[in-house]
Amino acid sequence: MTQKRSELLMPAGNLRKLKMAILYGADAVYLGTPDMSLRTKSEFTLDEVIEGVEFCHAHGRRAYLTLNLFSHNKDIPKLDEYIDTVRKVKPDGLIVADPGVFQYVRDRAPEIPLHVSTQANICSWLSVKFWQDQGAELVVLAREVSYPELVEIREKCPDIKIEAFVHGAMCMTYSGRCLLSNFMAERGANQGNCANSCRWNYKLRVRLKDGTVEDLNLTEENAGMFEFLLEEGCRPGELMPIEEDDRGSYILNSRDLCIMPKLDEYLKIGVDSLKVEGRGKSEYYAAIVARAYRMAIDDYYADPENWDPKPYMRELEAVGNRGYTLAFHEGRLTNYAHGYEHTASLAQWEYAGVVKEVTEDALLVEVKNKLVAGEVLEFVSPIARETVLLRVYDFENAETGERVDVVRGSDKTVIRLPFALFDHEDPDELRARFPAFSVMRKERALTDEQWKRLRLDKLVQGMEVSGRDNPNAYERRRDALAEAIAQDDNARRFKTNRVGTEGCCGRGCNGCLIFWQDPQYARAREVLLKRKQGAQLSRAEAAELKEVGSLLVEQS
Repeated sequence: MTQKRSELLMPAGNLRKLKMAILYGADAVYLGTPDMSLRTKSEFTLDEVIEGVEFCHAHGRRAYLTLNLFSHNKDIPKLDEYIDTVRKVKPDGLIVADPGVFQYVRDRAPEIPLHVSTQANICSWLSVKFWQDQGAELVVLAREVSYPELVEIREKCPDIKIEAFVHGAMCMTYSGRCLLSNFMAERGANQGNCANSCRWNYKLRVRLKDGTVEDLNLTEENAGMFEFLLEEGCRPGELMPIEEDDRGSYILNSRDLCIMPKLDEYLKIGVDSLKVEGRGKSEYYAAIVARAYRMAIDDYYADPENWDPKPYMRELEAVGNRGYTLAFHEGRLTNYAHGYEHTASLAQWEYAGVVKEVTEDALLVEVKNKLVAGEVLEFVSPIARETVLLRVYDFENAETGERVDVVRGSDKTVIRLPFALFDHEDPDELRARFPAFSVMRKERALTDEQWKRLRLDKLVQGMEVSGRDNPNAYERRRDALAEAIAQDDNARRFKTNRVGTEGCCGRGCNGCLIFWQDPQYARAREVLLKRKQGAQLSRAEAAELKEVGSLLVEQS
């Protein structure tokens, strides 16, 4: 008997993100227009929704439309027109949260499969059965459902499709029920317009008896006199310390959900749809996250006994994140699920460009972030797993033919990268492996604070996944981050060597002329030529082989 495969469901905030998600491995996407889909920043026009659904179907994939707002009276007159339009689009499902809207659609368009949104807060098998009885084809479980609860729901509800979140931003409250945004910015979270108040920086203020508000100026002399504590009304006597640095505190800031370390458990019990959050995220996010989960899912089904999340986690770490957490997987959130020191998404890689067109002899790439001569670019294929590396010494403007040393992403310049630059790649394979919408990325220079933050995030994730605390290591890395924040040094550095135009780092990037021609790298070339395309030497190998090569050159 063939095992039923779980679906990879990716977000699509605009038409280009939709196409990139599909090309990089999504089985389905979810999308919607701004007015009715809980995403007021959605960039889809109605014509683009139609084109997007047709693109999915042409590639044998599925498209689900969102109608998951909680309706007010003013929304009801729009429903008939919306349903008439949806019928023309012919989606594979309509995602609904409001029970009244659910019944309205079921009565007027019974042919459209209905999915119940995470906004409905489905946390038990009893709720799943309720929606199944109402005619739902699929239910999206709330993020607060733990894995043991998910197992029980799957056992008790085998005849309805179940969807669970596996990746993306986490809400600090109960699956979108937060009122902070409404209160502080008059923007309705449940109407798709959340201001993300939980991500804001909060500072401590003191109100004096005369009503004036002052900063509490802590100095080395008086700091020991104060301790700041929070007391929740129903827990008198339970005092929680609260700390902040000079830049404030992020006491409500959740890390990002990432179930990849436990993904095999979800696949094992047959979760029908694995959902990634992020209609507001970048097209680079859509491509790389889809690619990582596509590889992970396929490899699990090919060899479940030897499945290992590590290579896919390395790919996810190339995408900006707030640090990863398993969130409610084990039940209660741990202290490690929150990031108190920072809120920005961060990664040591960044989006460098996207292939606009493939000609007979070159790739035409739209630049997304600043490129400097000598940088190593990595081409990430939507078809093949192996990436291709290229060190570029100058850039040719595709429109004018001008050659420059620097290209800025803000100009949306398209550069021409001839296949002749790819020293060890076959042009026919390059044309096949890197069609339009293929992603190009590069290493990102980070400050000392950012490098220390990545180290802390990695440690925290490891402790959470293993279930083993390491308080000493945690305190060391947390204190190192706090010290870096206090120094406020904006100097940036790359992880790997940047000397491509002046010398060679010895790592053998494709197209690095110095490496492939200089006699001192002969031994290193022998080693690399036995490895797969795009492979690099480790730092230790590079140093050792470079030294051996230099000695041989001197002796000759």
